Amino acid sequence: MSSPHPFVTLTPDFIMQAIETEGYLCDGRNLALNSYENRVYQVGIEDAEPIIAKFYRPDRWSDAQILEEHDFSYELEQQELPIVTPLKNNAGDSLHHYQNFRFSLFQRKGGHAPELDHQNNLSILGRLLGRMHLIGARAKFQHRPSINIQNYGYDSAQFISQHFIPSGLKTAYASLAADVLNALEQSIKRAGTVRSIRVHGDCHAGNMLWRDERPNFVDFDDARMAPAVQDIWMLLSGSREQQSIQLNKVLDGYFEFNDFDLRELQLIEVFRTLRIMHYSAWLARRWQDPAFPHSFPWFNTERYWEQHILELREQFSLLNEPPLSPQ
Repeated sequence: MSSPHPFVTLTPDFIMQAIETEGYLCDGRNLALNSYENRVYQVGIEDAEPIIAKFYRPDRWSDAQILEEHDFSYELEQQELPIVTPLKNNAGDSLHHYQNFRFSLFQRKGGHAPELDHQNNLSILGRLLGRMHLIGARAKFQHRPSINIQNYGYDSAQFISQHFIPSGLKTAYASLAADVLNALEQSIKRAGTVRSIRVHGDCHAGNMLWRDERPNFVDFDDARMAPAVQDIWMLLSGSREQQSIQLNKVLDGYFEFNDFDLRELQLIEVFRTLRIMHYSAWLARRWQDPAFPHSFPWFNTERYWEQHILELREQFSLLNEPPLSPQ
């Protein structure tokens, strides 16, 4: 009989007890927010605004890696970037421990995901990313890993091939994954040596709370070392022509504050492909977490893996096309 998943411990009483060790008095209101890698809750506080409590997935990051993420967000906040940073207690601590869990607390911020089809919004995001990357380039993460072809590509393909691909698709997947990984290697080689900096790492619209004509960036949990384009390509969607127009708007804003190495444009489809591979492997690695089969019932079906193979074939084609350029 398998042991229960650690997150089953996070009952409302447990969550309140943990938060009250930091001097807060909870009022009993508890709302689970949309988060799978970690667990995030909006918790009511007596005679005060609710706060956001984030309980970290056990064994994913070390304390040093979490604190490095926190320090990066404080560094950005000090330069007046709109970042939702962890709250510190009277001792100056932002990472707290309760029984077998680590957690952080955040001020609740209102807002909604930005509309990325509005070109003015893209220019605003470009300016903010330009400023963010200026600061990100000042130092390197010492504990947090990078986004690279090994951990997002080769490791993902190996895990999927060994544990999840249906037997009838295994040969097709293995052959295609080898071709895709080779194409990724060639694209990286063509781009040449590009600089890796500290980036948000998961810079999609769901990690921005748009309010008063600007976003608050949230959730730096995936902050890693990577080229600047990692935070840019996730703002692009649609046809090649649409993405070229969007890219132009983002870079217009970006260049107001920072330089951008245009060779990195050759890596857009590289990082898009790596994310596709990593995402499937992430779902596979988390499948023993009860929240995942419940929230992603379409995963790990024959149809899902057929579509995944089709998506990788499309990416293989894109990797062999000229890089996207601003229009």
